[in-house]
Amino acid sequence: MATEEELFASVDALLEEEPQLPPPAERARLREAAGITQARLAVALKTSTQSIKNWENGRSEPKEPRLTAYQRLLNGWAAKHPAHGGAPAAAPAPAAAPHPEPVPDTFTGPTAPEAETAPVKATAAPVTPERPATRRPATSSRRPTARKAAKPAVDPRFPHGPLAVLDGDGSAYGVDGIVLDCPVTTVPELVEWTLKESGLGAAKLNRYGKDSDPLIVLTAAAAVKLGLPEHLEGHEQRRSLRLPEDHPVVKQVAKAKWQLTQRGFGPWARIYRKAQGRERQCVQLAILSWDALDERSWPGVADMEPADIARVLGVYAQRVITPRGSTAVSGLELMTALRPPTKAVQDPETGNWVSGYNSGSLGTEPMDPAPPEATAEHPVVVQSGWTGGFLNEEAYQWVRSVDTLTDEECMLPYAVGLDLNTAFLAAAARLVVGLSAPDHFHAPKFNPKIPGSWLVDLRHIELDPRLPSPFTPDGSRPTGPAWYQTHTVAYAQELGYDVHPIEAYLRRETGAYLDPWHDRLKTAYVDTLADLGVTRDLDDRAFLAAMEQHKQVDPALAAVLSAIKATVKGGVGKLRERPQGRHYKEGERWPALERPTWRPDVRAAVISKARVNMHRKLLNMSRMTGLFPLAVLSDCVVYPSPGESPLDFLPYAASGKPQPGGFRLGPTPGLAKLEGVQSMLWAVDLMEKDLNPARHIKGGDAVLDEGE
Repeated sequence: MATEEELFASVDALLEEEPQLPPPAERARLREAAGITQARLAVALKTSTQSIKNWENGRSEPKEPRLTAYQRLLNGWAAKHPAHGGAPAAAPAPAAAPHPEPVPDTFTGPTAPEAETAPVKATAAPVTPERPATRRPATSSRRPTARKAAKPAVDPRFPHGPLAVLDGDGSAYGVDGIVLDCPVTTVPELVEWTLKESGLGAAKLNRYGKDSDPLIVLTAAAAVKLGLPEHLEGHEQRRSLRLPEDHPVVKQVAKAKWQLTQRGFGPWARIYRKAQGRERQCVQLAILSWDALDERSWPGVADMEPADIARVLGVYAQRVITPRGSTAVSGLELMTALRPPTKAVQDPETGNWVSGYNSGSLGTEPMDPAPPEATAEHPVVVQSGWTGGFLNEEAYQWVRSVDTLTDEECMLPYAVGLDLNTAFLAAAARLVVGLSAPDHFHAPKFNPKIPGSWLVDLRHIELDPRLPSPFTPDGSRPTGPAWYQTHTVAYAQELGYDVHPIEAYLRRETGAYLDPWHDRLKTAYVDTLADLGVTRDLDDRAFLAAMEQHKQVDPALAAVLSAIKATVKGGVGKLRERPQGRHYKEGERWPALERPTWRPDVRAAVISKARVNMHRKLLNMSRMTGLFPLAVLSDCVVYPSPGESPLDFLPYAASGKPQPGGFRLGPTPGLAKLEGVQSMLWAVDLMEKDLNPARHIKGGDAVLDEGE
């Protein structure tokens, strides 16, 4: 029995609804009955003729102030020209969910049509974009936090946000405290409800892209209620686990004419039907008790209450992308979402709109790398018998020789670790990479503006032994000719040395492919840190204090920050995903090779630039302060220090401002934060054991995530 409060809430929702327009076909009928052309109506409403066409065929809906004016006009016409020439027309039906924009702006190829969402059917209260759903008290430890970033506008096609977390009681927890009733008992019913009634989804990130499919996250209780096992058992790697094909739920999905991707029904399951015309039908499921949310990327999230899980994933979806798998998968998917491979182009002969290449993207076809850019098991290497060596562009893992330590350094009481914020993301900014297949050159003249792989002998370059070599991941001096990415060779030139390439694989078509990826992730990272109290206007002392306690400000947003960082590293690692599984044989193709984003040369470019950036700072620090590092691991460096704070050894001008060129503290990508502090004795002890102090200075491991 409904309470008086619930009834009043429902009535208030009706009163607050926006003006409702008649169905698109009725709009066209009324205009034609009044003898008004679409062009004349467009002039009156100060819009385009195409917009009028879109309103009359259901592709889009008018917004204020045109919405109210358009409704007033239609009501006037309806009084003069009632339907069927008899009584006045029936009350206007609720507006249909607007469709995507016309084909010229949105076409992404015949296999990737736009998503369309049916009008939402509210189960507990009338639904409008402004008053989207029932709000019930949720068992949650949610803490309100001041949002520094502007809240994205609600897409009327997806009034309930990008995702929901379903519990065992049939409650689906969405973003902003929304709770939807989800009365389903099978997976096929859940898919139908999600697509037809939930109002879930997210708009495309690029005009040529496609909308994000809705995500439903299942708690353990929800999974069991839908007939799924609470846990997946098996001896394979976690990411390879999936339900057997004869499982009842898999059979239910097939019987209902739905399909699973080649990954099957695992922790991240995609359930879809083949697209028909412009309509796309696909739902992503994530099953918490099957370890869908890796603890390393999403610390503590799987154990949160459903409302808090929805909040964490919702913020990530709004700032980065709706999760589609591990953070590594999401990082790679974000690249494609921001740089779609195709766009609509007009055939000059027929005038028809067809799918064409989107300039600046990686295209739709996979591309084989040059032999030195591949891995030893790659078919290009195995089939050609390549023995010429490979690129070894990896992050630093270097420990300084204890023999080079001075008495003055050993007398310093502390070892202080600095960590560069999302160093790979900083390296991706304005990074020019190859977009076409590699061409082979012999004895080419080096050009630092051309991305590619160069065979060069750099062993003649002698640098201070207290610094790592910039040319090798372990910091050792090269012993002969080796393959290097363009940024590494360019840095040798920057240091004043001549380089004479012996051979090269270069790409003629180039572009800053990762720029939009960098920009979106940088904004997400900076905005999330700001929500945690770490803003860009803080001085260095205040910044260190804010970083010391930012994770306690809001654990949910701290988890979002962790996921953003994992998205960066995992996305870069995923560009060179290695074969998986016990049954793989060297020389065979593996699934990752079939995607255009399998690009080890792009990964090498990011890591090469990041390592060079690190060395440049190390060198500048030695020149400005006379200080040399004890160890480097990826984006973490350890320095001997007279005090426990980076303020005790970082270079500052007389004005108090940081000296340019060295390490600087701050919350943006490429700037540094405190990683940890230990005694100098502790650091020297590890160095004598050939262990890396940078790995352990925080009390845990830090490794480059190759992605899943």
